[in-house]
Amino acid sequence: MTNIDYYFDYAAATPLDERVFEAMRPFLFDDFFNPSSPYEPAVAVRRKYLAAKHQLAQTFGASGDELVMTAGATESINLAVGSFPGHKVAPTSEHKSVLEATKRNDHTLVQVDKHGHVTPQDIVSAVREDTELVSVALANHEIGSIQPIRSIAQELEIVRATRREQGNARPLLFHCDASQGFGLLDINVGRLGVDLLTLNSAKIYGPKQMGLLWIKPGVVLQPQIVGGGQERGLRSGTENVAGVVGFSAAAARATQKRSHEFDRMIVLRGRLEQRLKEALPGAIFSGHPKHRLANFCHVSFPNIDAERLVFLLEMKQVYVATSSACAANSGTRSTVLTAIGMEDTVADGSIRLTLGRHTTEASVEYAADQLIAAVKGEIKRTGVAT
Repeated sequence: MTNIDYYFDYAAATPLDERVFEAMRPFLFDDFFNPSSPYEPAVAVRRKYLAAKHQLAQTFGASGDELVMTAGATESINLAVGSFPGHKVAPTSEHKSVLEATKRNDHTLVQVDKHGHVTPQDIVSAVREDTELVSVALANHEIGSIQPIRSIAQELEIVRATRREQGNARPLLFHCDASQGFGLLDINVGRLGVDLLTLNSAKIYGPKQMGLLWIKPGVVLQPQIVGGGQERGLRSGTENVAGVVGFSAAAARATQKRSHEFDRMIVLRGRLEQRLKEALPGAIFSGHPKHRLANFCHVSFPNIDAERLVFLLEMKQVYVATSSACAANSGTRSTVLTAIGMEDTVADGSIRLTLGRHTTEASVEYAADQLIAAVKGEIKRTGVAT
């Protein structure tokens, strides 16, 4: 047994795919040259770098020259959100990086329902004459609910048309963080209708600290990192060639495996939830009942200490999360669970299990056994009802 056998925190991090590492290897050793240097080996590396960007972009219906490569999704989000000083709109359930960047300026946070779902009408109602950016994640990072991005985009286009008729030339851009959905959902920038898209290599078995921001042609951003002028002047710094090559390889593999993995995750998650519901009828499951990522299982046990459950499961080599890794690291209650109106006694007993490529039927059965035993043990120890 290895650490990955009973790993159920794929939303936080995925292991590097071996084929991805092999694609990266040459650029870590022999082809190490700075792609901005003028001599032939470096020029050859630059050609490969640009080819990798183009291949990566093609996996979601874009072009390589429309991408700005970043050190992960957080930087991508900050570049998108930080480029616009005007009023911004975002749901209350967004990732902390979106919320914190949004709160730097005048903003409105839109309430979500108990499933973490936001309606296009609620988003549009929050848009003002001075709103410059709307940011909505494709899928929630804690409960997996999928948002109606296309419908929101269509409604925002109506608002833009009205603005033009009224002579309001202020931009109204739509940003979407699709990091969690990439690899399980068919993502295409044209079909989504967004202006800015964030993706993250670390969620699709690629290298960590590697992300991107897709920018629709014609959209003008302001650099948050200045220096040598790389990445169209929007993200200065020596290009991470190995990282981009790895990201491209991971995206291609994720696209190839997407349909199969989606179907497999649905079956495995269904079995996990069935086991928990039968053995623990007081368990509460969160996330949209229909529009949810196939690998997300968020479950709460009222009056049970989730952190203690995580510890007990770790002793059995089952690895789960109490919330997103960012929220857990800050030691604060999940903003997502607060946003969906979950009571503290329920939120404090919540854990997130996310499945991935290495999850098997056997590992699901084992994890279910250990989680059921841990919860029943805590009920007996504390004498609380759940």
